[in-house]
Amino acid sequence: MLNVGFQAKKLIQLALPVLIAQVTQTMMGFIDTLMAGRVSAVDMAAVAVGTSLWLPALLFVQGLLMAFTPVFSQLHGADDEASIRPLAYQAAYIAIIGAFAVMLFLGLSSEILTRMDLETDLRQLSEGYLFGFLWGVPAFVMYQVLRGMSEGISYTLPTMVIGFVGLAVNIPANYIFIYGHFGMPAMGGAGCGVATALVFWAMLIAMLIYMAFHKKFALVSPFKAFEQPKISTMWRMTKLGFPIAMALFFEVSLFAIIALLLAPLGANVVAGHQIALNFSSIVFMLPLSIGLAVSIRIGYYLGREKADVAALVAKVGLGLALFLASITAVITVVFRVEIARLYNTDPNVVALASSLMLMAALYQLSDSVQVVAAGALRGYKDTRSAFYITLISYWAIGMTLGYTLAYTDWLVPAMGAHGFWTGLIAGLTTAAALFAIRLRYIQKTAPSFHFVQ
Repeated sequence: MLNVGFQAKKLIQLALPVLIAQVTQTMMGFIDTLMAGRVSAVDMAAVAVGTSLWLPALLFVQGLLMAFTPVFSQLHGADDEASIRPLAYQAAYIAIIGAFAVMLFLGLSSEILTRMDLETDLRQLSEGYLFGFLWGVPAFVMYQVLRGMSEGISYTLPTMVIGFVGLAVNIPANYIFIYGHFGMPAMGGAGCGVATALVFWAMLIAMLIYMAFHKKFALVSPFKAFEQPKISTMWRMTKLGFPIAMALFFEVSLFAIIALLLAPLGANVVAGHQIALNFSSIVFMLPLSIGLAVSIRIGYYLGREKADVAALVAKVGLGLALFLASITAVITVVFRVEIARLYNTDPNVVALASSLMLMAALYQLSDSVQVVAAGALRGYKDTRSAFYITLISYWAIGMTLGYTLAYTDWLVPAMGAHGFWTGLIAGLTTAAALFAIRLRYIQKTAPSFHFVQ
């Protein structure tokens, strides 16, 4: 079990289906934007505005649920699969409460959109998009609960399979509701919301069928018996997941606010920034998938009371992520201009995007370390540190330094977009160092953990 090659192989086997699932999810967002954009720029903008409202809210609930996966893994490692189903029910209750809150927020989003002083057509389309989308929220959060159970028993293949199911539903659903076919009205960008809701329900139903009939889930017996809410367990797990939810919120809001702060510098600057950021987010799926796999494997080995193997898994995961980041960084540097031209042909936009991609090469190295180290800490059920580390790194250091370099002459002449990217690199590098230090501390002082219901 202490064999490095064996652990690397297991991490890749777990991470690959998750990676493919992440790619299909990104493809769905790309398809939404592309198909809405074929109607008009206003319809495409409505999807973007709507996404900016639902994404932070839904990711917050997903962050709460992410705390369950390493606990499921620990129970699996301890050969206590019978305890997974009762705990999953408590996750489902948290998910339902979270879904209700998100639906209420989106249902009242017209007030927010009105205050944003949008054009009438854009505001109405955004409202229509969100109204259609909100009906898919319960399916999305319940799917996350089932996904957590599956990944908790080290079975990530369903995540990939269901991702393809979602993609298969997304394209025809968009075609029907955006353009108006088979008796449906042409809803434009608002139709993306309805289509996305249908995708979420299709993914949930597919996962329910998968878990009901596949022998891999016989041990956890997810539908064997009903479990009543246990407030003490729900509260304990909510406290465990809250720092993860806040860390996700800090990260998402940071990138959203940077885009808003760059807006006064002109459309070309925003476009160049978005190109570099979008490409970086695609590359980020590699270390993100490894981080999820590391979290699962560490939870498993802690359940088996093999803290030495858990520590090795963290080390192998970090090494694997850095190795892959080195390759993607070289690819980014060598092909940065060609990559930028895939997004836009404007010479000014391409020039800015390609220069930012040079910075993205450094960004990828630190980003890979921080996301894998954070995943390892989740495996050790140390989630509170994520709240403080992301707040300090992303906002106190990244945003403060980025804004100072972008808009003031205090340190150097105002750098514009490059200033914010310098801040991002500093913030992510700080996060990587702090997460690594915290991981080392946890491994030395608290080598094993046990979850008691």
